[in-house]
Amino acid sequence: MKTFNKRGDKGTTSLLYGARVSKNSPRCEAYGTVDEVVSALGLARSLVKKERTREIILKAQKELFSVGAELAVESADYERFISQFSPITEKMADDLESMIDELEAGIEMPKAFIIPGGNPGSAALDLSRSMLRRAERRTVSLHESGDVKNKFLLPYLNRLADLLFTLARYEEI
Repeated sequence: MKTFNKRGDKGTTSLLYGARVSKNSPRCEAYGTVDEVVSALGLARSLVKKERTREIILKAQKELFSVGAELAVESADYERFISQFSPITEKMADDLESMIDELEAGIEMPKAFIIPGGNPGSAALDLSRSMLRRAERRTVSLHESGDVKNKFLLPYLNRLADLLFTLARYEEI
């Protein structure tokens, strides 16, 4: 497969299943921001010191591919999507809560706002978290306009941002 195909040269892109939309559509903004988070998490994974943190980040990166795919599907094609792929589930959000509980059991969480930058790994996690909050806001907009069918996407993104905050603190100890 070639790296370029020139179909996007006029400012449009293809969604999953082929629908063409403007590259600045709210849907592209949402899944594009998720893509940024996946990349930022790659940076974080290369910088963190703890193997458990790397494992959690890699799992999150893989799950965020599913989030991005869901966001790249028009509502009319969502049933087709879930017949071919695994959507984000309530259990996935619950699993994030369990990871947060596991990590918090071994650290003292801050009682006030923190200034990111305790070390390179935690700083990259905090950057990833703030980018994920932007993806969450973009997804809220899609949800409010009826363009997101999966009711578990928002809780998942919210919980993942909480997990990234906790991971950053875990990396600082």
